[in-house]
Amino acid sequence: MLIVLMVFGAAAIALLPLARPLGARVFWVAALVPLGAFVHTLLQAPAVLSQDAARVPVERFTWIAQLDLTLDVRMDTLSWVLALVVTGVGSLVLLYCAGYFRDDEPGLGRFSAVLLAFAGAMFGLVIADDVYLLFLLWEATSVFSYLLIGHYTHRRASRGAALQALVTTTLGGLVMLVGLVLLAVQAGTSSLTAILAELPAGPLTTTAIMLVLVGALSKSAIVPLHFWLPGAMAAPTPVSAYLHAAAMVKAGIYLILRLAPAGVDVPGWREVLIVLGLVTLLLGGWAALKQTDLKLLLAYGTVSQLGLLVVVAGFGTRDTALAALALLLAHALFKSALFLVVGIIDHEAGTRDLRKLSGLGRRSPWLAAIAGAVLASMAGLPPVFGFVAKETVLYALLAAATGQTGEAPLDAAAQVWAAVALVGVVVGSALTVAYSIRFFWGAFARKPGVDDVTALAVVSRRFLLAPAVLAVTSLALGPLAGLVDAGLAGYPALFPYPGEVAYHLALWHGLTPELGLSALAIGLGALLFAARAPVARLQARLASEYTASEAYWDAMGAVDRLAVRVTSLTQRGSLPFYLGVILVVFIGVTTAGLLLGDSWPSELRLWDHPAQLAIGVVMIIAAIAATQAQKRFAALVVVGVTGFGMSAIFALQGAPDLALTQILVEVVTLIAFVLVLRRLPARLGDKHGSSHRLLRAGIGIGVGLVMALVAIIVAGARIEQPISLAWPQLAYEIGHGRNTVNVALVDLRGWDTMGELAVVIAAATGVASLLFLRSRGDTPPRLGRAVVKRRISARLDRVREQGEQGELRNAWILAGPTLDPRHRSILLEVVVRLTFHAIIVISLYLLFAGHNLPGGGFVGGLVAGLALVARYLAGGRYELGAALPVGAGAVLGSGLIIAAGAALVPVLLGAPPLTSAYWEGELWLLGEVEFVTSTIFDVGVYLVVVGLVLDVLRSLGGEVDRQGGDELAPAGRAGAASTALDAATGTPAGGAR
Repeated sequence: MLIVLMVFGAAAIALLPLARPLGARVFWVAALVPLGAFVHTLLQAPAVLSQDAARVPVERFTWIAQLDLTLDVRMDTLSWVLALVVTGVGSLVLLYCAGYFRDDEPGLGRFSAVLLAFAGAMFGLVIADDVYLLFLLWEATSVFSYLLIGHYTHRRASRGAALQALVTTTLGGLVMLVGLVLLAVQAGTSSLTAILAELPAGPLTTTAIMLVLVGALSKSAIVPLHFWLPGAMAAPTPVSAYLHAAAMVKAGIYLILRLAPAGVDVPGWREVLIVLGLVTLLLGGWAALKQTDLKLLLAYGTVSQLGLLVVVAGFGTRDTALAALALLLAHALFKSALFLVVGIIDHEAGTRDLRKLSGLGRRSPWLAAIAGAVLASMAGLPPVFGFVAKETVLYALLAAATGQTGEAPLDAAAQVWAAVALVGVVVGSALTVAYSIRFFWGAFARKPGVDDVTALAVVSRRFLLAPAVLAVTSLALGPLAGLVDAGLAGYPALFPYPGEVAYHLALWHGLTPELGLSALAIGLGALLFAARAPVARLQARLASEYTASEAYWDAMGAVDRLAVRVTSLTQRGSLPFYLGVILVVFIGVTTAGLLLGDSWPSELRLWDHPAQLAIGVVMIIAAIAATQAQKRFAALVVVGVTGFGMSAIFALQGAPDLALTQILVEVVTLIAFVLVLRRLPARLGDKHGSSHRLLRAGIGIGVGLVMALVAIIVAGARIEQPISLAWPQLAYEIGHGRNTVNVALVDLRGWDTMGELAVVIAAATGVASLLFLRSRGDTPPRLGRAVVKRRISARLDRVREQGEQGELRNAWILAGPTLDPRHRSILLEVVVRLTFHAIIVISLYLLFAGHNLPGGGFVGGLVAGLALVARYLAGGRYELGAALPVGAGAVLGSGLIIAAGAALVPVLLGAPPLTSAYWEGELWLLGEVEFVTSTIFDVGVYLVVVGLVLDVLRSLGGEVDRQGGDELAPAGRAGAASTALDAATGTPAGGAR
């Protein structure tokens, strides 16, 4: 069964490219998948019908073993019947689509793929035995239905109907999820079968079941959430025939049937379902009587029939369970066939308005015969299967109301509810008969004063195939009701029945009271149709000007207005305001948590070393100075002092790795800020700090105090030994390294580091995308070594030429002459020229020594990045291009690929990801050498950090220079040098490097 699910998904993806060459014939290919699933389901019949729990097909796939999450599927009688409906009707609808759509239909591939994916999701939903898998597939059907209803994307009505259906069913699904989680947590398992086998009594269970019913009722369009189904008729007719007759709307009925054996004992279960079901039955039938659009008539009729199904499925006796399952099967057959008939009429005649249709029965007698057969099933006329199902419903409710049943006697309240349900079902059946006759009369009869339809002289047999098969099945199952009874018997057996002889499905039970009630409903329905004129006047008089659909759109409009109002109040475009709101909420919530907690430490130690006190005083002074600074650079520097103070504290506590990393991060961050500050005014602004100074100070002090309390409480709240105490030993035994921090990053918690690398790359890409206006032009040409040498020679030749002309005496930094002499620092150029390569060597040393000594890929990458920063500061963006003539993207991508390769290569060798190997030996000249394969992962980290720094320099540095018109470049001789370098390197004038 799980394989069948995967086939559905794979086939849906494969359909997308097939639609272009095959056109509408792609549906023939698509139909093979549900047809194969139908055959597979039929082959499960011996095991399912045996009613032997040991033979029920069950499959389990372990999803997350640590959390005991599994994907369980199970096919019992209820799942088997629904699976046959979903796959059988699905294959016929897909065949029907081949005649319904043209070969040049826009979005044909998408539609076929989504429809097949929906069929797969629905098949998985009815066989799912895990509540979380059930929910995932439940929501998948909502998403796929949204795409199918909104297939005609150019129509506003289609888009609105799709959104309405999605919001309604998804909201119900989320409520249902809460109920499913409550049931799973209370039962200690996510297996639906296990949960229902021992459903405990109590208010929590009652709440959970009612929450689940919200999802089921919203999916099956039950009042007050019924409005989305008529609106969904904006979808193509095949969608209505499948989703809104045989599949999606049956999901809620299926869930009620699944819960009924255990849920019927939950307080309020029977009352809620009977009341809402009867209201839906009567309102839907009454609304169907006044529709002039054949498709809307069927839509409201579907709402009415779903209400009937809810009443019968939720009553919770053995006979009503049999009746509900039989009625569900009958409804899927006749309602999907009727939608397909409407599709043929609309497709060929060009209208669905029954006021404009006349004489259609004469012109297409086969179509009229098919419609007549399935309408007889819907109205409950013999000998079709719908009559058998309705007779069973009436018998079950009558027996429950009178207490004449073989089951355990129902209490008085249940008998009263059965009587109420019986009366409502008889009235609803009369409405069903009336709108069934109205449909046939409106579609096929000749009407005075209306011209006969000239189309539909010949309807292709291929187009008639799907509704014909459904009509023949409805006709055949009536006389074969005994075989159907045997197929459905496994589900009613779940309900207690101490009697000797149980009611069974049959076409004829003799002259019984239920037969009389059925005749009464048929007679009343015929009278309603005969009196359609006064009924129409009564409906017009009773018509409400405010519908449920309008209430939905009013609610959505109110949400939109509220969102606009809230946005206007909160989104003011003021960063201080946003930050203030966040911090105030933080203070309030955190303070409340601290006051309610009981983890206050019994003793307080202010410091471990007197130097910590001195460092803390410096950090406090720097923080206060930052609030008083008038210039941006001064504020930035004093803020950086706090970071360097933290580095000193790390060093005092014996964490050289953290101290070194913190120092380097502070330096790189300081430089990045400085690059940005070049384009901002030097001063912070006249109004800075002058408004609401006391409020700002209060918020700042409050945050500081709260954070201090959090740190104190967290430090004293631990009651167990931390797992980190074992890390040094684990780092040595598993990671073969003595630097615990580095080994943890590249080995013990390598997956965390992998995720962080991806975040770093995403952040770098985001910064660059904000700054590069036209394209990512930071990558120099990637040419061969010879070409690169020629370009470098051209640069040097140009420099010498300028020197011979007296323009340049010496060029310690290649691109230094491109800078304005007022902004050049010869001392800086000399220092950078002398130290650059040494810094790179130090970074490599830190990279390879970091496994056992302070260092590692992150620290080494930061050091190498600082070397690039020095080249940029000394010579500008051209010098940066000369220092590393590759793009930042290439460096970032290479680092991620190397890190990912180091993580995944062990998998190819049969080991878990990130498994490290250790090698130790003697090498000539180097002596004893130790190498761990996790160092390769560290190389990837090194490259990612270097790429990040390079990206920051080329975006915040070089690109900002270029966009600013290279304000640092001189207008005279140095400008000529810049132009010469542009020409020598092949860079467009003013282009970014």
